[in-house]
Amino acid sequence: MKKYRFEQFAATRLYYPLVGYSPDGKHIAHVNNMTGQFNLWTVSSGGGYPRQLTAYTDNTVRNFAWSPDGQKLLLQADQNGDEQHQIYVVGAAGGWPEALTSKLDAQHNLGDWSPDGKWFAYCANDQNPANMDIVLYEVETGDTRRPLPPGKLYFPADWSRDGHYLQIVDIRSNTDQDVLVLDVQTGDCLNATPHEGEVIFVPGPWAPDSSGFYLLTNTGREFTGLAFFRLADQTWAWVETPNHDIEQVDISRNGRVLAWAVNEGGASKLYGRDLQTGETLRLPELPLGVISAMKLNPDGTKLALIFGRPTVASCLYELDLRTGDLLMLGQSMLGGIDPADMIEPELVEYPTFDGRMIPAWLYRPRGAGPFPVVLSIHGGPESQERPTYAYNGLYQYLLNRGFGILAPNIRGSTGYGISYQKLIHRDWGGAELKDIEGAAKYLQSLDWVDKNRIAVFGGSFGGFATLSAVTRLPDYWALGVDIVGPSNLLTFVKSVPPFWQRFMKQWVGDPEEDRDLLVERSPITYVDQIRVPLLVIQGAKDPRVVQAESDQMVERIRQRGGDVRYYVDEEEGHGATRRENAIKWMKLVSEYLEEYLLDEPSPA
Repeated sequence: MKKYRFEQFAATRLYYPLVGYSPDGKHIAHVNNMTGQFNLWTVSSGGGYPRQLTAYTDNTVRNFAWSPDGQKLLLQADQNGDEQHQIYVVGAAGGWPEALTSKLDAQHNLGDWSPDGKWFAYCANDQNPANMDIVLYEVETGDTRRPLPPGKLYFPADWSRDGHYLQIVDIRSNTDQDVLVLDVQTGDCLNATPHEGEVIFVPGPWAPDSSGFYLLTNTGREFTGLAFFRLADQTWAWVETPNHDIEQVDISRNGRVLAWAVNEGGASKLYGRDLQTGETLRLPELPLGVISAMKLNPDGTKLALIFGRPTVASCLYELDLRTGDLLMLGQSMLGGIDPADMIEPELVEYPTFDGRMIPAWLYRPRGAGPFPVVLSIHGGPESQERPTYAYNGLYQYLLNRGFGILAPNIRGSTGYGISYQKLIHRDWGGAELKDIEGAAKYLQSLDWVDKNRIAVFGGSFGGFATLSAVTRLPDYWALGVDIVGPSNLLTFVKSVPPFWQRFMKQWVGDPEEDRDLLVERSPITYVDQIRVPLLVIQGAKDPRVVQAESDQMVERIRQRGGDVRYYVDEEEGHGATRRENAIKWMKLVSEYLEEYLLDEPSPA
């Protein structure tokens, strides 16, 4: 197998998980980083040369919405990763975006246009940083109104096709939401999903006749199924209830086609139905990978996808539902790597302390070994390691250099039922650390793994898990890599964004009531037990895990003479959005791993 440079694996054009057809179905809006920053683009349905609509270098486009006449788009963007999103409008032919919000220290999250184009909805914490208010913006005058009383975390969703109603999500936690239906004319607001306990409700698309809408929920189930809410009698009924989570759903504007994507063991499976005949659509089997966004065209003949694989970075595709042809509308891999030299993972399980089997993706390099291995812990923690082109090609580069990778879905991960997901609540640094120990023992049992060259790596919660591992399980590792990870749970729960504060007691713990627990579970409490080199990477503008979390850990390690390397990126936040910075972060990681765990130099 040929050896490649890191830059070849990192030479990607990344596509953000957003996609949307123009109202006439002729164009597909999407966001990619072709220019080095995530900007808004359109491309013709069926293919053609893409048109760039924004030319940002500092701002990152995070969302967009077509106007009903297709002449312009709203977009949501933040600056330097600060997550203080503002809302702009830009013409469908391009031009410089016009700012419609101006409070730069507040979040503004975009909803959608009303069907007549006179209004659009967004939410903002501009009046109280702890709340998210629904705001209706009158396009002609710029006037705004707030139809609901403050004090909640409200996020707008879809308007009914007749413009009479607006869906609103009332978020209380990751595992507890309601869908509200606001009568925009009268101001009356209906809770469409009253419930007891914690239940997930996520709004989906409206029926073309505005009689109701689809929604995703796990009511009475471990997994999220698809249901339909009828406005007339204010009840909902199941449509699809697989033993996996339904993650994406869409209906064509003419009401003919319903499509949905299911997370089956981490990989995406696509399903569809002709609503007029009731027949199941015969859709092609996608290769191993993940659909991160999807949208039907207005007449239901095509489906636009953002789809990624372990060996191919996420790209824009268009599926012809009549022929089954899958057309790639972009190019995400630019490094000239032979696809035969890429490696797909194997889905495995390993036992942990309480008898559970922990699912994991195992990447084995070619050859006999023994090989060094990176144990990669995903962020979230309520997220999931999935078969994608991870960390801008880092996995594939390491495989090419003779590293193995084990990427587990420890307790707290999504995709395996709500009970498994909730095991992490108020137990950070608890049982999931034993799952990480189980992963280390599993790796030690493999005859191709060098037991003395196992590294632990992760970002965000994965960074916290890395710090927990090197401080509290020091005997298993050769080194650690922490990217934007909390080091001190006591300071972390106090420094998160204000609108997260209401979640923290249930999610992590209360800084007063649970002080002793938070101290006990904090990696910084055990800093004297670190025995291996540690790389720490931090974005200076990170609003979620502030720089002080990394600063205090690095300072403590240095005070005791430990081996720590620290990089602070002054231009970035909770991860890097600029392409050159994202590449730099991952190259720092790869070079660190190679420096300590490989004898031979990397390719020049």
